[in-house]
Amino acid sequence: MSEHRPAAPAPTELTPELIMQVGTSFMAARHLIAAAEVGVFEALAVDALDLDALAAQISIPARTTRICADAMVALGLLERDGSLYRNSPVAEAFLSGRGAGDLRPFLRYLDISYRAWAEFTDAIRTGQGSGFIARLDPAAQQVFSAGVESATAGSAAALADSYEFSRHRRLLDLGGGTGSFLVRILTRHPAIECGLFELPHVAAMARDNLKARKLDSRVRFYEGNLLADQLPTGYDAFLLANLVHVFTTEHNRDLLARVHASALPEARLLLVDFWTNPAHTQPVFAALMAGEWLMGRGEGDVYSEDEIRDLLTATGWVMTGRRPLIGPASLVVADRL
Repeated sequence: MSEHRPAAPAPTELTPELIMQVGTSFMAARHLIAAAEVGVFEALAVDALDLDALAAQISIPARTTRICADAMVALGLLERDGSLYRNSPVAEAFLSGRGAGDLRPFLRYLDISYRAWAEFTDAIRTGQGSGFIARLDPAAQQVFSAGVESATAGSAAALADSYEFSRHRRLLDLGGGTGSFLVRILTRHPAIECGLFELPHVAAMARDNLKARKLDSRVRFYEGNLLADQLPTGYDAFLLANLVHVFTTEHNRDLLARVHASALPEARLLLVDFWTNPAHTQPVFAALMAGEWLMGRGEGDVYSEDEIRDLLTATGWVMTGRRPLIGPASLVVADRL
């Protein structure tokens, strides 16, 4: 009697859905940036509105209001009940201006970045990004800095809440931007004294930011170039938040060595970044943002946990751990040998 064998399963049919989704993702980004710019989410922060009321509220034509609002419904950022549009929970939390966070400044920064990405293919071919951040005028620089602060607010809060800053007396924030990480740390830990080292025009923004929060008296501001100028001494902790990805491996090695030379014997390094797996494919956010750092500074890149460990070892530090913060960001901790 012959053995009955089940029929082999039919080959899985391939579809171009993934390619179409990724290829048109720039349209989703542009829809989102436009919706935030014209005020859709703020208009819906108080109550649901129909199309005509929403169009009147944001002062754009009803036809383009419908295009914009329906795209946000399709993307899950608005909800529609009959003729009424309302913010989805995530939009209410982060785009309405009334929630716990505000990512609208980040979207304004992405609007600037988006234009620079028109040259991305050339950057991949030549190995050199446009370095558009260095060419920003003062107004655009303000947008950039506010956008970075907005995008990193969650990790700044998570660091201040989860790390034991009470073990340190003096903390130096290298490349500290507008001082957004220090705002959280100083507020949460009133005993610590801090310093912030930045380029002169960025240090000025940080000074204003901390002064507005009455925290500037606990911060010493240093103006200079991290890769060229003498680093301050007398600190037992150093924060490098979203800084390593700005530089090449060679520049990072030099910077870490110079921090080691300026640090007190018991000093500790706190490195916040989007550390990846060895293949640089996870987290996805980091894999994509590698292109942003290439374009923005001309030389930025992502680094894996193994790569930063090797850099630390080569410059007199020992990596003692890695902790999650929020989203794709995590903290690497290293002690001075």
